[in-house]
Amino acid sequence: MSAGLLESAQNLAAGLLDLGRTRFELFGTELREELARLATTLLGGLAVLVLAALGLGFGAVAIVLSVGEANRLTATICVAVFFLVVAGVVAWQLRRVAGVKPRAFDATLSELQRDLTAIKP
Repeated sequence: MSAGLLESAQNLAAGLLDLGRTRFELFGTELREELARLATTLLGGLAVLVLAALGLGFGAVAIVLSVGEANRLTATICVAVFFLVVAGVVAWQLRRVAGVKPRAFDATLSELQRDLTAIKP
């Protein structure tokens, strides 16, 4: 085996290792960003959910108690139907938004795909 061929193979291996390290660093960075975004979204969403539920609950009780004794059952049913309709609309919007979100680690996957295409003859 000639020295030039051996050196070329070592350079190729070193280049592939450097490329792999760069891709794994990109993956690690994206993973940290995704976890931070997820934690922030979960905590913020939970806070909004609890506060909104408290506000809506107190508002519903105030509406039911403010109507006359004869109409309280009707008011309670109307408030419950309103909450169910709003929950359905929110669920529909959430499903629509979840379908639009790009897949996780898209940059890493596209870089790895580009590397694979460059390596293949």
